[in-house]
Amino acid sequence: MADTLQSSDYWAVLGLARDADAAALKRAFREQARRWHPDLNGSDPVAEERFKLVNEAYAVLSDPRRRRAWETGEEATSASEAPDPFASGFPSFEAYLDRLFGRAGDEDLPGAGPPPDRADRGGLRDPAEPEASAASRVREEGPAVRAAHDAGSGVTAAPPSPPPVRAASDRESLVELTPEQALHGALVELELADGLLVEVATPALAGDGWRLRLAGVTPGGGDHFLQLRVRSPEGLRIDGLRVLHQLELSPADAALGCQVVVPTLQGDVRLRIPPGSSSGRLLRLRGRGLEAGDQRGDQLVEVRIVVPPSLDEAEEALYGRLRQLAEERAEADGRESAG
Repeated sequence: MADTLQSSDYWAVLGLARDADAAALKRAFREQARRWHPDLNGSDPVAEERFKLVNEAYAVLSDPRRRRAWETGEEATSASEAPDPFASGFPSFEAYLDRLFGRAGDEDLPGAGPPPDRADRGGLRDPAEPEASAASRVREEGPAVRAAHDAGSGVTAAPPSPPPVRAASDRESLVELTPEQALHGALVELELADGLLVEVATPALAGDGWRLRLAGVTPGGGDHFLQLRVRSPEGLRIDGLRVLHQLELSPADAALGCQVVVPTLQGDVRLRIPPGSSSGRLLRLRGRGLEAGDQRGDQLVEVRIVVPPSLDEAEEALYGRLRQLAEERAEADGRESAG
C-alpha cells in the first residue's frame, strides 16, 4: 500500500476508536469507501490506493481471526502477500456495496434502475464472512466444475472479475431546504444537463449533508447526486429532529470555563461552558430541536477551540509560560508514576 503510515493502524484508517462495535465499524467503512472510491474521484490514483487501504482495514477488523493476527503483528506479513482484489478494475461504488452487503449504499430515488441480483456478488464478499469451503463452491459453480471436482482433478472455476470503472461521469447538485421542508419532505424540481426536468421527493426527517442518488440519468448513464443543505438563518445545521451548532472558543475560555449566548430555533439562550472543555466536546440543550408529533429533538453544541492567527509579544510570552508549566507537570506526573 502507498499509505504505509495509516496502514499500521486500521482503526485510524476508518476514523474509529478501538472499542467501536460492529455496527460502527460497518458504518465507518461505508463512509470511507464512499469518500475514496475511484468511481467518485475521477479514477484518482491516490483515491485508488486509499480505497484499497480502507477495504483492507475493514477486511481485517471485521474478521476476529485476522484482527487477532493483526494485533499480534502476524497480519502485516500475510496482508502484504495477499493478491490485490482490485487488480482488474474497480466496480462502481453502488455495485460494490450491493455485492458486499446485499444492499445499495445510497437511497435510490425515482429514475433509479433495479438493484443487481443480490445472490450474485460478482466475486466480492463481505470480508466478515468466512470463505466458502471447496465443496460448497463446487455446489454453487455448476455441473462442469462439480464433475471435475468429483474426478479428483482439483479444478475449480475462478470467480468472475469485478466490473471495470464506468466511463460515464457522475454529477452533483446542491439543494437547499428549510428546516420545515427537511422535516416533512419536499418536492424539488431539477434540470439535468441535457435539459430534462425531473421532480424529486426528498424524504422526511432529512439532514444537512445528506446525498440522494438519481441512478443512470446523466448523459452516458452516470448518476446524479443531490446534496442537501439544511440550515437555519442563524447557521444552525438540521439533522432529522436534531439541531447542530458549532461553538468557537478561545483556549482561555475553554480551559477556564465561561458563559456564552447560543442561537436556537426558539431564540438565543445562555449556556455555561464547563472548565477544561476540549475541542469536540458536545453539550446538549434538551428540547431545542425540531418537533414531530409528540417527539422533540435536542440541540447539540460542539466546542471548537480556535487559536489566534497571530500573537503579540505579551501573548506569546504567556503561551510560552503555559507550555513550560505543562512540561513541568508532565515530568512530575512521570516521577510519581515511576515511584
